[in-house]
Amino acid sequence: MPEMYPMTEPYDQGLLDVGDGHRIYWEISGNPDGKPAVVLHGGPGQGSAPGMRRAFDPARYRVVLLDQRGCGRSVPHAMTSLRDNTTEHLVADLERLREHLGIDRWLVTGGSWGTTLALVYAERFPERVTELVVSAISTTRRSEIDWLYRGVGRFFPEEWARFSLGADDDVAAYARLLADPDPVVRDRAAAAWRRWEDVVLSLEPGAPPVRDEPVDEATLAFVRLTTHYYANAGWLEEGAVIRDAGRLAGIPGVLIHGRLDLSCPVTTAWELAEAWPGAELLIDDHAGHRASAVKRAWKQEALDRFAD
Repeated sequence: MPEMYPMTEPYDQGLLDVGDGHRIYWEISGNPDGKPAVVLHGGPGQGSAPGMRRAFDPARYRVVLLDQRGCGRSVPHAMTSLRDNTTEHLVADLERLREHLGIDRWLVTGGSWGTTLALVYAERFPERVTELVVSAISTTRRSEIDWLYRGVGRFFPEEWARFSLGADDDVAAYARLLADPDPVVRDRAAAAWRRWEDVVLSLEPGAPPVRDEPVDEATLAFVRLTTHYYANAGWLEEGAVIRDAGRLAGIPGVLIHGRLDLSCPVTTAWELAEAWPGAELLIDDHAGHRASAVKRAWKQEALDRFAD
């Protein structure tokens, strides 16, 4: 297995005014003359993390990280406002950032929700994407959301009873709780949501304990953004991401997935690979949603290959 590259520090960073009262945080590390690549975090609302840089050879890549609207170091924070925060806005933000940084074309990579955003962006602007490397494949269909927040409950009936609010749409109900003016209500809802997501991933190899500690501001932003996006199915037409995958023809793509991923069943990755001419699907039979040594190696090998 190849070792991840050493941690690097950003050599440039800033807050880009993208309009609508939003400013998004961005940073660049690696080689200023290297191959441009942008990393799209999951969530929605998880924010970027320094370790995301370590999959890239800092001598050959110019690595762009950003915090999507409402989370991380971007402003305003999601608990302050969700105004003008949709998938369409995030796609437009990526184009503004690309232009701001003077990049003509870039490699796009992301995981989980970041996969959805990467695919929507690439289908909208295929001429701006050199390659796609995505993992923990999700396209944010209503069927996928319904599985994660309802269907998978058949594996954890006691936890499902604890999580479910008994509403016709639990995701929308949680979104309303995260907008409640009472901070106690918001904190309890965010903690319950986080616990459910931990439970769904709890059967994976090396899964950490299910969390019950108090939530922090980052968790509140993550849950409010996730419920906001998923209650609206990302404002995407059902099945459109896979339907339009033909637009990615000619863009080299690597899809990396864990067969044991209960949160994002492998069928979505398979359907996407079938619809995307020339895409390469790699499935780790011993991994789930989270990273694994095999999945990390596949991603790094793909990035090393595309750097050349």
